[in-house]
Amino acid sequence: MVPINIFLIEDNEGDIMLIQEGFDEAKIKASWTISRNGADAISELQKMALIAPESLPDLILMDINLPKKNGHEVLTVLKNDTVLKKTPIIVLTSSSSEQDISKAYDKHANCYIVKPLEIAEFGNVVQQIENFWLSVVKLPNKKAS
Repeated sequence: MVPINIFLIEDNEGDIMLIQEGFDEAKIKASWTISRNGADAISELQKMALIAPESLPDLILMDINLPKKNGHEVLTVLKNDTVLKKTPIIVLTSSSSEQDISKAYDKHANCYIVKPLEIAEFGNVVQQIENFWLSVVKLPNKKAS
């Protein structure tokens, strides 16, 4: 099985480890690119889209509360880019604010998940991401971009 290419935009080191461990425990083979702030994430993804679109991630997991450019700003840029807008973006954040949820969907987030407080529940969230986004959903072919 070819590993799924995931671009993770997260500034909290503990959450990065937790997310990666969750995928490992769920036996999901993933190749990771990690960006720790919104501005760098935008720059890296735009560079990939321009130079090597085939290297674009299959899925973007992103926090809303990011330094330099927050998740809403990242969504605005990525979902307005002709190449990057096809990549599904899952907002995975601690914010359960109705304003953040509504704003994320207004900016075309594909999914909004509130990070669970319990570590055991986190594995379940990762399993649900795998079940839906990696098993049920047909992701866009990068070569057709």
